[in-house]
Order: sequence, then C-alpha cells, then structure tokens
Amino acid sequence: MKKNVDIKLHYTEKGNGFPLILLHGNGENGGYFVHQIEYFSREYRVIALDTRGHGKSPRGDRPFTIRQFAEDLHDFMDEQGIEKADILGFSDGGNTALVFALKYPERVERLILNGANLYGSGVKPSVQIPIILGYHVASLFAGRRSEKYVPVRKFREKAHESAEMLGLMVHDPNLTPEELSQNSNPDFIRIPKLVIAGDRDMIKDEHTRLIYASLPNAQIRVMKGSHFIAKEHPEEFNRIVEKFLKSEMQI
Repeated sequence: MKKNVDIKLHYTEKGNGFPLILLHGNGENGGYFVHQIEYFSREYRVIALDTRGHGKSPRGDRPFTIRQFAEDLHDFMDEQGIEKADILGFSDGGNTALVFALKYPERVERLILNGANLYGSGVKPSVQIPIILGYHVASLFAGRRSEKYVPVRKFREKAHESAEMLGLMVHDPNLTPEELSQNSNPDFIRIPKLVIAGDRDMIKDEHTRLIYASLPNAQIRVMKGSHFIAKEHPEEFNRIVEKFLKSEMQI
C-alpha cells in the first residue's frame, strides 16, 4: 500500500555505487556538503537531501520535528527504491540520522554522526542560551498569522518560521543515553558508527563523548576545528569518513 506522502524532498545526486545519504544541519541545505558530494561520488551514489522546510524542499503540513524528518527520510528511501544506505548526518542532520537508525536500523549500513547531540543542554551555553532566547522571542512575535494587514502578517509568518527552526534546537531530538546503550535490536547494534566532531565544536566535548560511549559498535574522531569541520577541513574530514566507510568494523 502506497504511503500518503505530503511532500517531495529536493535532492542533489551524483555518482554510482552504494548509496551515501547526506543530511545537513539546521537552516541549511544539501549544498553544505559540496566538498563531500564531489569527493565521494567517485565511488558512491551520493544523495544530499534538503530537509523539509529547508533549501528547495517544501514545508508541508506535518510536524516540523527531527522525528518527522526521519520519517521523511524513510519515505524518500522507499520512493527511490533504496533498501539500505550509508548515512552521514551533520548537526540536526546527525540527530535525524540517529533517530532514523534507532527506528529503522535495518535500512542503515553505516552511520556517521557529525556534531550531533541528544538534547539541548549538550550544546555549549554560549550557543544554546541565545538560541533559547531567540526561540521565545520569535514565538512571541509569531502570534496569529491570519492578520489582514499584509506587512504584519508577513512579519508574523517570518517569526513563525524562525520559531520552528530554533525550536528544533530547543526541543529536539530529546533522546537519552540509555536509548542508545540499552537498545537490544540486533540490527541497531550491528551498525558500525562513527562519531566525529571538532575540538572547538558548539557541542560540548563531554556530550560528544557521551554519545560515543552510549553507542554500540562505535568509533570517535575529534578533529581540529569548529562545528563546521566538513566545510572547514574537507580533505581531512573526507579521509576520516572514507577510512571508516571502507573499514571491516563489524560485530
């Protein structure tokens, strides 16, 4: 029975071989991975998605949450006839990838989490506090978007969009370490996992290491750089990811 899919995700595809799906961060689009698309397309079928409400993908009417993004990924893979893929997620894309792997582990060959977090307090206060304040201010100004006066309506619509984006970083993905460490699904346990972050990442170092310690069959790499290591240092980042994808790490 065909699913009732409310939107079609925009994506960039290049190369042939085993599918490697790239999931960008909050407020971005698949173009974030320009250096990864070019590099990995030599051996992989690289697919960089625009998440719901990001880039050229429509917002649709469904909830604007990490869990909905994971469902969108599942629907996309079904539409494309992709039974299983390597998945690399950055920031909120990493959160989406993790939620997806927890629910649909049989669809994941290898999992790479770059700058992911389990909950809001995993982000450094210098970053998270302004996000929380911005979320509450945007939510306050969003009000009723049915306002007849056009400039006010547009302002409120923009505030609503900002509140939705910031809300992802305030409320999601809302996971616990135990959901990772105590997951008994053999398909999830089997997945080789790479946790990778910058040494000056906006995610707390101890939180990144907590994710790694909670995941079965996982490796960790910390590179020099900020949250955006895939863009800042693509050559080193790509080498680390490629080595992981080609490793024989299995349980």
